[in-house]
Amino acid sequence: MRLKSLLPWLCVLGLIIGLAWVYAASVKKDAELAVLREDSQQLQQARAELEEARTNSAQAESSEVSRLRRDNEELLRLRNEVRQLRGEKQQLATQLQTAQSQVQGVQAQVQAMHANQAQAASPGQLNPAAQAAFAARYGLAPTNTEQSAAAACINNLRQIDGAKQQWALENQKPPSALLTAADLKPYMRSNALPVCPAGGVYTLNPVNIPPICSIPGHALPNLLR
Repeated sequence: MRLKSLLPWLCVLGLIIGLAWVYAASVKKDAELAVLREDSQQLQQARAELEEARTNSAQAESSEVSRLRRDNEELLRLRNEVRQLRGEKQQLATQLQTAQSQVQGVQAQVQAMHANQAQAASPGQLNPAAQAAFAARYGLAPTNTEQSAAAACINNLRQIDGAKQQWALENQKPPSALLTAADLKPYMRSNALPVCPAGGVYTLNPVNIPPICSIPGHALPNLLR
C-alpha cells in the first residue's frame, strides 16, 4: 500500500526533474544560438568589410593605372615635341649655313669682278675701288688714301651694324631676320645709309651677321657672331 501511494509522487518528481532538464537544455541551446547569431553577424560584417576593401583597392589600382597612362602619354608627347624642335633647329642651322654660303659666294663674285676690272686696266688708271682690289690681289702696300677709305668704310659698317641691332631690338626681331635699307634709314644720322668712299657695295645681311663691303679689306673684325 505504501509503495502504491508513493508511486504517483515518484512519477510527479520524475516529471519535474525531466521538465527541469528540458528547460535547462532549452536555455543552453538559446544561449548557444545567441552566440552563433552574434558570430554570424560578425562574420557577415567581416565579409562586408573585406568586400569594401577589395572594391576600394580595385578602384585605387584602376585610378593609379589611369594616372600612369596619362603620365606616359604626356611623356611621349613631350618627347615628340623635343624631337620636332631639334629637327627644326637643325633645319634652321642648315638654312643659315646655306644663306652664309650664298652671301660668301656673292661676295666672291663681286671681288672677282673687281679683280677682272683691275686686270683689264693699268694701276694708274684704276678708280679707288679697283685700286684696292688690285692691291689686295697682288699684295701691294695700300696708299694713305686707300687706308683712309678703308677706315671710313669700316666706320660706316659699324654704324650700319649698330642700326641693325637697334632695329631688331625695337621691333623684337629674331637674330636671323632680314632687313632692307629702308628699315635702317630712320636709325642713321643723316636718315640715309652711308656709302663706301672707295665705291664699294654694301651687303646688309641678317641681324646676326655683320654687314660687308664688296672691296677686300673693308670688313669688320668679326664677320660672324
